Amino acid sequence: MTELTSKELELISDALTAEGLLCKKARAYSKTLTDKDLATTFNNIANEHEQRYTALLNLIGG
Repeated sequence: MTELTSKELELISDALTAEGLLCKKARAYSKTLTDKDLATTFNNIANEHEQRYTALLNLIGG
């Protein structure tokens, strides 16, 4: 694997922070909504953010 530059690591770190926050917020919203369809949608959104978080983490060998 090619060595990542410090700028690339910084950008990935920023993206990890954003994806983690978005995942947590979407998951929290999904648990507070009374509309089942909307809650399911937010849970699916949280899952997508979690997948991207994991993919980014794998880029840096986490």
